[in-house]
Amino acid sequence: ICCLTKRKCIDMITKDMLIADIVDKYPQVVQPLMLSGMGCIGCAISHAESLEEGAMAHGIDPDDLVSGLNDVLKANGIED
Repeated sequence: ICCLTKRKCIDMITKDMLIADIVDKYPQVVQPLMLSGMGCIGCAISHAESLEEGAMAHGIDPDDLVSGLNDVLKANGIED
């Protein structure tokens, strides 16, 4: 718990994280990922592909995606 905000503090999502690790650690971002066009979050490549690599393969700006996913975490009371 953060002493200033009284919220749960954890590492935020970064574009170098593996897609499968993000999905495992932050299940609340599964739907936003799928709605953004990353519908293959459960495929085998997600265990070896970073969020940036996956985003670029799907024509999605990785920085915008990271920002949006971290906004989801913050809306759920998680912040860095």
